[in-house]
Amino acid sequence: MAAGSSVGEDRARLTSRLGLRDDAVVLVVGWEDDGDEELLDSVSAHTAEVLMGDADDVVDAVLVWWRDDDGDLADGLLDALSMLDDNGLVWLLTPRPGRTGHMSAAEVKEAVQVAGLQITSSISVGADWQAARLTAPKSGR
Repeated sequence: MAAGSSVGEDRARLTSRLGLRDDAVVLVVGWEDDGDEELLDSVSAHTAEVLMGDADDVVDAVLVWWRDDDGDLADGLLDALSMLDDNGLVWLLTPRPGRTGHMSAAEVKEAVQVAGLQITSSISVGADWQAARLTAPKSGR
């Protein structure tokens, strides 16, 4: 097996771990040049459509790329939720510790709570980024 196909298979598995179905419409918010291009390519290859930035459509998932200098995270999450289908997924992608733009776990947790969400799982999505799955608490549904 060629090294490239192994990387491609790893990215396909990562997209699957994110819970993104092949028929999903995914909104990407906060994308900049420092984002993980391979992850974005994988999401594009394994979902129905990827919308960048502002969109008017309801989506199945939102990938929110956020850095410590991007402004108020709670506001950014609330904006992302406004585009999300009732059963949709929100993944918050932040730089890993030691990387430019890293946010402390306490900062992230506070913003997530202010937005009325909770972190249900976290995964590594590359050398520079980590992802946290966010959901509304069950009592709030």
